Amino acid sequence: MISSDIIRGYIDIMILFMLLDTPSYGYEVSKKINSLTEGKYLIKETTLYSAFTRLERNGYIISFSGEDYGDRRTYYRITEEGLKYYYEKCQEWVLTKEVIECFIRGGI
Repeated sequence: MISSDIIRGYIDIMILFMLLDTPSYGYEVSKKINSLTEGKYLIKETTLYSAFTRLERNGYIISFSGEDYGDRRTYYRITEEGLKYYYEKCQEWVLTKEVIECFIRGGI
């Protein structure tokens, strides 16, 4: 499993990715992250909701109330600003990966 220290700077990109196609709520986002990473990364609830708060405060997502099978939930939707931020973070990741690969020896 990957260390949360390593992934910390990329939590936003993970959450925004999960919201690209459709709004979602916290537990569903958490399950999808776990599934997509094949269990290599389990996002903590506090990390997830702190990120939701930060992303909403920065205008990258909006929250709204909705119902799912009779249960009231808070859903999140990516904004146009959030979409822009997502693509900026993707470009940042490409550069970060290039830099870090300079320090990784082959054959690992």
